[in-house]
Amino acid sequence: MGVLLYDIEDGIATVTLNRPEARNALSSELIRALADVMSAIENDDSVGAVVLTGADPAFCAGLDLKELGSTGANFEGVGKRSAPWSRITKPVIGAVNGVAVTGGLELALNCDFVVASERAKFGDTHARVGIMPAWGLSVLLPRRIGLARAIEMSLTGNFMAADEALAFGLVNHVVGHDELVPFARSLAADIVGNDAATARNLLASYRRIAAQPGGGDEGLKMEYEAARTWRNRFDPAEVERRRALIMQRGRTQ
Repeated sequence: MGVLLYDIEDGIATVTLNRPEARNALSSELIRALADVMSAIENDDSVGAVVLTGADPAFCAGLDLKELGSTGANFEGVGKRSAPWSRITKPVIGAVNGVAVTGGLELALNCDFVVASERAKFGDTHARVGIMPAWGLSVLLPRRIGLARAIEMSLTGNFMAADEALAFGLVNHVVGHDELVPFARSLAADIVGNDAATARNLLASYRRIAAQPGGGDEGLKMEYEAARTWRNRFDPAEVERRRALIMQRGRTQ
């Protein structure tokens, strides 16, 4: 099986990050595969909604630090666009089944809304790794949980449990672990059952409004430029030095 699983049933595309042995960490191969699948979904008229999840036990642990600390090729993959996939007109529901960390948190934030397992945990360790976000975190996280909480989350690197994420508005629902994907698919089925053209236009309207001055597209451009500038200072060896410390800290949270 490949690094990404993809199936369509009843108008719903289920996309599963499939590197469980690496906690679905973002290798350059997985980054490319995810972008390609989302592009294929956009061009498939049979699909009305998308559910994005991970193979247990994690949703996504962020960039693969082994690759980041050696060639850094996955960091270059992130830098090719200001979002993990080109914007599609169909709603994407994040089904977060475990940890969603840094780049994994950005994947969740790029979903239109998120459903979480009781086992889910969210964290931003960009500052601990020593890289800047480039997939919208500094725009999208404050939009979900407020500026002050977003700053706290990013500068401390502390994790947020599923119940906190629900209370703060990062996720819409928290459900039992085994119920997660079926519940997300039931919401997707509710979406697919509507008039497709109207649903897509309504989603586009929400997105346009959210992108107005005050933290929308201009903010995304600013974040991307900051990340692009920072990339010139990127040192894979320094990432490798930090990797063991980050993993140990994640195990204790």
